[in-house]
Amino acid sequence: MNARRLSLRALALGYLAVLLLAPLAMIFWRTFEHGLAPVWDALSSPAAVHALLLTLELVGIAVVLNTVFGVAAALWIVRGRARGRWVLGVLIDLTFALSPVVIGLSLLLVYGDQGWFGNWLSQHGLQVAFSVPGMVLATCFVSLPFVARECIPTLREVGTDAEEAAATLGASPWQTFWRVTLPALRWAIAYGVVLTAARALGEFGAVSVISGNIESRTQSLALFVQDRYQSFDNAGAFSAAMLLAVLALATLFTMHRFARRRLAV
Repeated sequence: MNARRLSLRALALGYLAVLLLAPLAMIFWRTFEHGLAPVWDALSSPAAVHALLLTLELVGIAVVLNTVFGVAAALWIVRGRARGRWVLGVLIDLTFALSPVVIGLSLLLVYGDQGWFGNWLSQHGLQVAFSVPGMVLATCFVSLPFVARECIPTLREVGTDAEEAAATLGASPWQTFWRVTLPALRWAIAYGVVLTAARALGEFGAVSVISGNIESRTQSLALFVQDRYQSFDNAGAFSAAMLLAVLALATLFTMHRFARRRLAV
């Protein structure tokens, strides 16, 4: 039995090493093989700084919008009484089924110059496709379900006893939400926010289609990596990839901490 367990552990660790650890190690090695100066030069270039700031902007907007939507959707699905609530749950999970490239293409067909709303938007001086608003839509779409999917089981688990007690004591629905419901959801929201940020941070497919990948305008950090690599700028590509990896590892560490605290409550 012990030999079988050790074999399974070795197989699992070996699989992770080949699939995850080896590529990460290679990125860090290729990034710093010529010292720190090329890395600093690559990351401090105007295009790289703009890509980083734009990525953080997209993540911030997606986190705020999807947190508000996720909490509201979870409350409606779990606490609502209207029929057809399951339809919202299906729509929320749609992003798991669709390829990001399909999402980007769909947004382009709807908001592009030849799309359903493209002509109307152009007449009113608005541009969604090949601009930051389109990137925001794509990022929000791919990271939509995480907060909602973390809050829904938590709401079902805590039940309605505390909320009904607050209402019996004279609390308004708004007071009940802020003082009873929201505190019960705090760890679910925090975990969902971290997952949303992680998904938005590394988004490539949908954003690459809708953004146009214009340097220093609509180029996120993930798109910057591809652009630099295709331009044979290995220092820029590996440095930006390393930065994305560091941000991803920081997000993973934060998610792990939240998960431990959530289980301890």
